[in-house]
Amino acid sequence: MTTEQQQVSNFNIANVLTVLRIAMVPLFGWALLHDGGDDPLWRWVAFGLFAVAMITDKIDGDLARKHNLITDFGKIADPIADKAITGMAFIGLSIVGDIWWWVTIVVLLREWSVTLLRLSILKDVVIAAAQSGKIKTVLQALALAGLLWPLPHGDAHGGAFDFWPGPLGEVLFYVSQLMLAAAVAMTMWSGWEFFRDVRRQRSHTQG
Repeated sequence: MTTEQQQVSNFNIANVLTVLRIAMVPLFGWALLHDGGDDPLWRWVAFGLFAVAMITDKIDGDLARKHNLITDFGKIADPIADKAITGMAFIGLSIVGDIWWWVTIVVLLREWSVTLLRLSILKDVVIAAAQSGKIKTVLQALALAGLLWPLPHGDAHGGAFDFWPGPLGEVLFYVSQLMLAAAVAMTMWSGWEFFRDVRRQRSHTQG
């Protein structure tokens, strides 16, 4: 199996989708921040790009496992693509005022510290994805997707968003905020679990 994996070309559909996600990041950021984040049409474009990125993340992972397309490039590029698109979403939504900056800073510090540690020990220690990490990813994706919608909420956007008029837009916005709170909690918990498992693996290896 190892020999077969080493012979897999980096130019395969799973890696192409991963590279596509990375290439979408600046376009997604531009769409989100267009006109200060107050243009409903471009907010929908940003949501569409984010949705495509999340869907292709699922697809390329399934393809890589099903067709044995796992490569060293994919192991490195895939988590970078994931963190780049979600990171841009957190930063962009903080810039337009829909997410507190301290939330974005805490989440990104956790995400990138775990990613960099995972990549640094990739050849020596393999930490399987925990269930809490998968739940965290889903919660983040749903919360960010909801906050990307052009939803009216108070005076944050001067009433520019009218796709979901009246109380419905307010409800959807605050539901997304509650989901974000759950995502932040799960992000920190899964991060603690990851560092705990790394410490256990290293202790077992050294022992």
